[in-house]
Amino acid sequence: MGVIDRFRLDNKVAIITGASSGLGVGFAQTLAEAGADLVLGARRLDRLEETVALVQSLGRKAIAVQTDVTDPEQCSALVAAGVAEFGHVDVLINNAGVGTARPALKETPDEYSSVIDVNLKGAYWMAQAFARVAPAGSSIVNIASILGFRPFGLPQAAYVSSKAGLIGLTRDLAGQWTGRKGIRVNALAPGFFESEMTDQLDASVLASLTAVAPAGRIGRGEEINAALLFLATDASSYCTGIVLPVDGGMSMY
Repeated sequence: MGVIDRFRLDNKVAIITGASSGLGVGFAQTLAEAGADLVLGARRLDRLEETVALVQSLGRKAIAVQTDVTDPEQCSALVAAGVAEFGHVDVLINNAGVGTARPALKETPDEYSSVIDVNLKGAYWMAQAFARVAPAGSSIVNIASILGFRPFGLPQAAYVSSKAGLIGLTRDLAGQWTGRKGIRVNALAPGFFESEMTDQLDASVLASLTAVAPAGRIGRGEEINAALLFLATDASSYCTGIVLPVDGGMSMY
């Protein structure tokens, strides 16, 4: 297998959660371009159908399954739908996520729990369901954040907790499953990219955050997509338990 071939996903099936908008749509397009058929999950089924159409326009197959990752049964149903449609699943992209910005003394228990339930527990339920049926050589990519390494002055205790927890979960599952099951588990830690989450930030706040980065700008979609493809494919076959920052250098400081 040549080096470029290791970035291909021909005859592979990838599950992507949070595939109805933002980074998830770009991830779907990238994996389809690499040859994968896709199982797409999100809560907004109408938006999911748009992602299905995008994948099909690239000559790949895709199905949409309305999924709330906070419900373990729905996570299992998403994986089962992929197996029923394609016969196997090989890649899981745990991308579903929510973000909040609440001062710590004002955040309610329900607000905190709602973020943890999606960002951390939802990724765990998906990983469990996937690992029960995935063959050796499969890959899980958890979408963490550089905020899991360090805060950047925003009041995001719930979000930071969830992403730091996801990094820990990634390392633990890699230790449990890579040797025993042949399933690699890695995490991608994006900095600030164009998405529904960053759209909620004031322009001056976003400018001050990206000014910290040596790159001096917000990330482009193709830059995070390329890093995702590396972790999802055999290009990273000797990587497990790693967290790959794609942040223009922000995590150096």
